[in-house]
This record gives sequence, structure tokens and C-alpha cells, in this order.
Amino acid sequence: MAVDHPAKSLIALQTDILEKVAYGEPLASVTDQLCRQAETIAADVICSVLTVDRDGRLRTLAGPSLPEQYSRAIDGIPIGPDIGSCGAAAYRGMAVEVTDIECDPLFDDYRSLLLPLGLKACWSSPIKARDGRVVGTFAFYFPTPRGPTDVEREVVARCTHICSIAIEHDEIRRRMHELAFVDTLSGAPNRASFNLRIGQLTGATPKSFALMLIDLDHLKEINDTLGHAGGDMLVRTTALRLKTAPIAVEVFRIGGDEFAVVVPGCSTASEMTKAAHGLIEAISMPFQYGEHTIVSSVTVGGALYGCDGIDAETLYQNADFALYHAKAECRGGFVPFVPGMRTAITRRIQTIREVGDALSEGRVFAAYQPIVRIDTAEIVGVEALVRMRTPEGRIVPANEFHEAISDPRIGDNLTMQMLSEVTADVRAWLDSGISLQHVGINVASPDFQKGGLEDRIVEKFAAANVPLEHVILEINETVFMGGHDNHIARAAENLRAKGMRVALDDFGTGHASLTHLLNFPVDIIKIDKSFVDRMIEDHRSLVIVEGLIEVAHKLDMKIIAEGIETEEQANKLASLGCILGQGYRYGRAASAATTLELLRRFSQKPDSPSAYQVPYRLTA
Repeated sequence: MAVDHPAKSLIALQTDILEKVAYGEPLASVTDQLCRQAETIAADVICSVLTVDRDGRLRTLAGPSLPEQYSRAIDGIPIGPDIGSCGAAAYRGMAVEVTDIECDPLFDDYRSLLLPLGLKACWSSPIKARDGRVVGTFAFYFPTPRGPTDVEREVVARCTHICSIAIEHDEIRRRMHELAFVDTLSGAPNRASFNLRIGQLTGATPKSFALMLIDLDHLKEINDTLGHAGGDMLVRTTALRLKTAPIAVEVFRIGGDEFAVVVPGCSTASEMTKAAHGLIEAISMPFQYGEHTIVSSVTVGGALYGCDGIDAETLYQNADFALYHAKAECRGGFVPFVPGMRTAITRRIQTIREVGDALSEGRVFAAYQPIVRIDTAEIVGVEALVRMRTPEGRIVPANEFHEAISDPRIGDNLTMQMLSEVTADVRAWLDSGISLQHVGINVASPDFQKGGLEDRIVEKFAAANVPLEHVILEINETVFMGGHDNHIARAAENLRAKGMRVALDDFGTGHASLTHLLNFPVDIIKIDKSFVDRMIEDHRSLVIVEGLIEVAHKLDMKIIAEGIETEEQANKLASLGCILGQGYRYGRAASAATTLELLRRFSQKPDSPSAYQVPYRLTA
């Protein structure tokens, strides 16, 4: 029998339930207890609480006196004007009274669920948040066809208010959890979640798994060209493709352009490699952003639990070492951790630090190696080479600190330093009346990755009043293989349009070299020293050199042989039709002052009749 004046009971109910909310009890437990106490106050009723999810569907929250199969049956039903009393109340935003389920059309699709339970009537009220949103429904089911009594109305009014507080409190709690543990852009768990998960995986009962760190190669480029909205789309698409890849993985976004992926059950290097390539393939499929087609590329480093680390910190460090190595040596691919990698990367970090110190202390400078006409030994140009002086005074060639050049910050600073020195030196030579035809400048992947290389080169040479016709941009084949082919080709073509020429350096040492001649704007081929070294004794090397010279001539490209050290090499190259060369036979890299003297003595004179016959000459 219902209580006629339940004020005291309702106050006790409200105090008890709000106290549970304040102490953080789970929402399902709180509403379950609310239903039980409401059923005690209003006798002969069965109570239920449903929530409305973001897709507008009813979700069972509490119904302790209802059979479990009924709760399962209605879970996920969309709200609507004629979807039972709860669906209609949620849709309309107002209470719906059904005094006889057997004949009310709202229950046409659901009366078969309720009538066998002995439930003949239902009264559903919307639960509203403070902003007016319907966030759920509170319902009383009756065993007889009837409407609610005044006491029941008072109970429901109090209970819907308490439910709204409890549901909003749960929303805030979940939102705070999301802010703390979920990346808002990608929807993936964030670094805090990753730290918790990796701690669990390496805890008391560890299982086999692989940890892979994934770096987005083109995020900065997309942000620069398409805006941050384009970059955001790249991040979201990558996260979605990782989550939906055919490989079962756990995905975390742990940085702006970096994801961590856990591959459960992965116990061998071959399994990890297969999984990594599967993820790379899944991510690399093009997608549309407005009128633009974006082709995503990622670089992956991985480590196995067990052989590569048994605690979270070591495992993460080793995966990070692998990623660091992959970004330097294998952009767009996968590199697994190997024991020697830690030493190599530590050495690279030390080299980067040493070069950074040398830059800040003014111990980095340009040295110049002559490029000559082989038949006359006249200097037709020079190649600018970076050198570093140690605090003790030793001159260090670039091959001893090449690891630092691939670092974006150091590489960019080195290039800017070299541009400043080269433009000043060339201007001084021209002012001295030197007939300088050209200076070659080497550029590396970081120069293109930063963007704006064309503008920086043009600005530097314009400031020194040096025409770009005197400049050759020397690009190593490995730069083309760094995952930025189109960007590099565009930059090179823009500079050629301004008067510069492009040389493909160390030709023959990279992959698909002949393809580069077709796909990239190349004016000059530089035959790598390794072929010149062996061509006298090794017939195969001679055939390659001969073939490259013939290819260059037929493609109307100029060709330079690098690393000439003997008269026999020079004579053979000349007999094959190679006119230009450089190497120790003609001079080592020297300071700007020494180079000035060499140019005064041996540079090809503009009024020389032979000057106009040099295939490499850039100006008449």
C-alpha cells in the first residue's frame, strides 16, 4: 500500500541517493538503488530508468524488478513519437501516460513483451538536463490498467530531478575522464592512457605483445599547404585506419604527429614486421580532403616485449630508438629495434650536439673543391663543401658528422650558414674580377622538409647580388627516396625557372637511378666516386661509367665524374666523352682564400676560344 504522505521518505531517499552521487558511486548502481527505494515508497509499481545516447537510442540503466530479457530487448530502441511510452516521452520531451497497454497503439510493437509480465499500464517521464536536453526517462509500470496517483506523481517528480542530477554528474565525470585520458582530435586514448596500459601489460602477469611507434611523415607539410583543418583530417583519418585495420591493435595518440600501437599476442620479429607493414599499407591509401587528394605516409619503429625490454620504460625507449633510426634512414618504412641501435643513436645525438656547438661558436665554414675541364685542367666551377673545426683546431670533413645533417634543426642551420658564407665568397670573387661560372651547393632532406627552400636560396643570393645563373643545386639520390618526391621536384623546378641548375649527386648509389632522370628536373649527372675508383681494373664499373656518359649525352644533360685521383682515370674518362671532373688530382677542398688564388691562376677565361665549347658552361 502506497504511503499517503511520503515527504519524509522522499527526503531520506533524496539524501541517500545524492550522497552516493557525491561519493562517486557508479551511475548504474545509484539508479538501481533509486528504483528500489521508489518502489518501496510507491507500492505496487515497477520502476525503470533509461538513458538516451548520442544517437537518440534508449539504453537500459536500471530496472531491478524487470526481467533481464526485457531490459535487453528494449536496449538500443530509437526514440520516436510512437515508440512505447518511454520512447515517446523522450522524443516529445513530456510525460506520456498509457493507462492500458493492451489497446494503446504506442505499444503495438512491444505489448507482447510486457503483458506476459503482468504489466498493464505505464507512465513515462522525461529526465531533462539543466540545458533542456532529454537525457533519459523515468517510468512506473502498473499491474492494473490505470494512471498515476498524486503520491506517485510526487515520487516521480522527485526521482526525475534526482536522476537528472546523477546523469549530469556522470556526464561531467566521463567528460573529465575523456579530457584526461582521450585525445579530443582523434578520439584515440592519449599518452596518459598509454602509460597506464603499457604498465598493465608489463605488470604482474605479462603477455606477449609488440609496441610500435608511428610517426606521420607529412603532417607539417599538410598544415602548411592545406591549413590545420587539413592536418586535423590527416590525424583523424590515420587514427580511424589504425583502429579499423585488419590487424587487432590498441591505438594511442601520444603526440602531435605520433601514435603508439600495441599488437597483442605478437611474439616474434617476423610477426611484428608483418603487422607493421599491414598498418603502413592501411594508412597509405589516398583520401579526399575537399578538392585535394592526400596520400599519407608513416614511419614505424617497433620493439618486442621480452627480448627488447621487460619493463615499460625500456620497451618504450627501444621502440623510440627504432623510430628515431627509421626517421633518419628509412622514411616511410618500418625498422625493428636491434641491440646495436642504442649505441648508434647515442653517437648520433652526441654528433648533433657537437655540430650544434660548432655552429653557435662559429666553427663551421665552407670549403671549395675545383671542378675542371679534364682536357685542359681549367677550373670551370667549384663545389661548396661544409667543414667543421674542432676546438683543438682539427678540420673535420662532412662525412664524419653526416649523422647530424639529417637532423631537421641542425640540417637547416648548416644550410643557412653555408648559404651565407657561399654568397659572400662568390660576391667577393666576382668583385675581384674572377670569371666564376658556377658554385655547387649541397642540400639534404631537412632543407626540403622545412619548406620554403626556394625563397631562402633566392633571398640569400639576391642580398649578395649574385645571379642564380652561378648556382647549381646538388641533390643526393637518397633525398629523392625520403618520402617527399613531389615536394622536392616542385622546389627544384621553381629554382630552375629562376636560373639555377640541378645536379643529381653521387649518381648510381641510390635505387631506381634511371627513374630519377625521368621523374625529376635534372640538368647535370655526377658519376659517383665508387665507379671511377674501379673502372680501370673492373670491366663492369667501366661499362657503367661508359653507359652513364652516353645516357647523359643523349638526354642532353651535362656530366661530371667525381673522385678522379690518377692521370689514367682522367685519360679514360676523356676518351669516353666525359669533359668535366673533380677529385684529388685537381685539388682538395680548400678555404675561400686559397680557392680565390686557384681561380685567379687556373679559371677558364671568358675570352678564351675554348670557353664556348665547354658543354657544362652555364653562360655564354
